[in-house]
Amino acid sequence: MSVNGKTMMEKGLRIDPITDKVEVDGKTFSIENSKLLIAFHKPKGILSSMSGEKSLLDFTSSMPHRGLFHVGRLDRESEGLLILTNDGAFAQKLIHPKYEVDKEYIVSLESHISKEEIDRLRLGVELDDGEFKPSRLIRTGPNRILLVIKDGRNRVIRRAMEHLDHRVERLIRTRIGKIELGSLREGQWRYLKKDEKVY
Repeated sequence: MSVNGKTMMEKGLRIDPITDKVEVDGKTFSIENSKLLIAFHKPKGILSSMSGEKSLLDFTSSMPHRGLFHVGRLDRESEGLLILTNDGAFAQKLIHPKYEVDKEYIVSLESHISKEEIDRLRLGVELDDGEFKPSRLIRTGPNRILLVIKDGRNRVIRRAMEHLDHRVERLIRTRIGKIELGSLREGQWRYLKKDEKVY
C-alpha cells in the first residue's frame, strides 16, 4: 500500500480520506465521494454551527473527515443527538417536512407539570407561528416529559413550554427517526449503523 506515493508498512496508519491518495496493488482507493454519516452528542452551551467559538468546529476538527455539515440544529442550551454528514440527499430526508421523521426529546422542567397541562399539550397549543402538537407525549415524572414531534421550527418545544408558563431546565434529543443517541456521552460521536441509514 502507498499513501501519497510513499510505500507504507505501518499498521494502524491514520489517513485523511479526503486529501490523501491511497493506492492498493497499483489501484487508487478513494472515498472522496463516500457518504459519511455520523451521530454526535452535542453538549449544552455549544452552537450548532461549523464556525466560531464554542461551536461544532471544536469537535469536528478531531474527526478524520472533511466536508461535514450538521443536519438541522439544536439551540445552544439544548443537547443531544445531532447528525453530521456530507450526504445532502440523506440530510434532506431527515429534515424535509414531507418525510415526517420523528424526533424524540426528554424535557426536564423547573416546575411541576399537571395532568391538565399534559392534556392541553396533547390536544395542541397555538404559538405565534402555528399550532404545536406532539405526536407522542408521556409524563415520566412530576417535572419531566418525553416528547416525540415531527416539527422542525426554531425552539418550538421551549416556546410551547413557555406558553404553559413552564421554564425548561434541560432539553435533550435522544432520537431522530431510527437513529438513537444511545450511550454516547457529551462530545462523543460514532458512525451510523447500516440499519440507521435507511429511510
